[in-house]
Amino acid sequence: MEPSVVLADANDAVDARVGPRGSLENLSQTEIEKLLDTGAQGLYPLFRNCALAVLNSGSDSDNAKEIFERFSAFSVQILRHAWGIKLEIRNAPRAAFVDGEMIRGIKEHLFAVLRDVVFAANEFIGDRSEVRDGATITNAVFHILRNARLLEHKSRPNLAVCWGGHSIGEAEYQYTKKVGYELGLRGLDVCTGCGPGAMKGPMKGAAIGHAKQRITNGRYIGITEPGIIAAEPPNAIVNQLVILPDIEKRLEAFLRLAHGIVIFPGGVGTAEEVLYLLGVLLDPANAEQPLPVVLTGPASSAAWFELLGDFIERTLGAAARARLTVIVDDPAGVARHMVKHFDAVREFRRARSDSYGFNWLLRVPHELQLPFAPTHAGMQALRLHRDQPVHELAADLRRAFSGIVAGNVKEPGIAAIERHGPFVLAGEAAVMRPLDELLGAFVRQGRMKLPGSEYRPCYRLAG
Repeated sequence: MEPSVVLADANDAVDARVGPRGSLENLSQTEIEKLLDTGAQGLYPLFRNCALAVLNSGSDSDNAKEIFERFSAFSVQILRHAWGIKLEIRNAPRAAFVDGEMIRGIKEHLFAVLRDVVFAANEFIGDRSEVRDGATITNAVFHILRNARLLEHKSRPNLAVCWGGHSIGEAEYQYTKKVGYELGLRGLDVCTGCGPGAMKGPMKGAAIGHAKQRITNGRYIGITEPGIIAAEPPNAIVNQLVILPDIEKRLEAFLRLAHGIVIFPGGVGTAEEVLYLLGVLLDPANAEQPLPVVLTGPASSAAWFELLGDFIERTLGAAARARLTVIVDDPAGVARHMVKHFDAVREFRRARSDSYGFNWLLRVPHELQLPFAPTHAGMQALRLHRDQPVHELAADLRRAFSGIVAGNVKEPGIAAIERHGPFVLAGEAAVMRPLDELLGAFVRQGRMKLPGSEYRPCYRLAG
């Protein structure tokens, strides 16, 4: 890529001019007009906020509203040249630069944002965004991943999706690195939500494992979405970043790409991912899917797995808990479990002529695909009772956790809580009691916010 040109260097912010190389060097006039449009239908607010998020990688805050207020003077403009485009950036976070040069990985992430915002606008915004059938949503996920070149990898199944909290302690963080290291030694690639904590640790470990095995083409895939990217900006190890339009498409992308899933301790975001996963796996159409799922952490975190498992069993039943394998304090054991079951994934897909890179055979229930706006009315209307199909309860529990994530770290959710007070969740006592116990434990264990941040609950349970 071309070197960035620093225009000014203030105490807390930097102005610079940067250009791409080999990726999105040219934009149409219509695309540029959309990107420069600051109105409600324009792309500038979305692009500007996502660009700021990737430039703010390594931030010690997970409050999106606070981040945007701190860098309220930040701007990014597109400069047109005969040979292509450049981005002129004003008041960018200093941490994105070293000796006047934008860090190469951050520059790649910046242009990944531009690529995905433009592509989604061209393909899925407008009339087509109103199409809500499941097949169209899955195709949208496929096209975004293909455009980001995530589906070009041609090898045996080797991708471990790793989930876990951004707010974890040092022992848990070091453990995620050890697991990533064991995965890397066995030639496995890693995909995470691309932020800090349990999303960064496995990538760091895998990078060392790959280096020892002289693997030079290791993949460290980060999947995010505009609502969370500011609170969980891509860490510097991510070498393939993709931004999905919303959390539902992001979660579907994880499962379509995954050959196996490793889950580390976390908070409400991790619980949301687990509930989404169970809502998919409990669908009878997926009964034969050989997708290995391992919950793992150091011995000091064993109680977390018991807590989460107890919540799942009390709300969704023993069959849901049985879909999860718990391996405590054994990083090599986790990696061996993945390798063993990846062979079954390969045979299953080969026998059915399905892609190794994108799991078309997986059925994602439609209620898990539809975008959920965590408003006060929407949260209170959730059906949190067991007198319904288990996958539908899983879907509404997932939405409840998604709303709490929004209230904790997403700008619109934080603003809604400031205006109207906490979200109210109501439902059957047999569901609300274990939900209350789980959320209370997350608060006591400091899993709601980054260490050092005061947590004020954005929710209230009723019923």
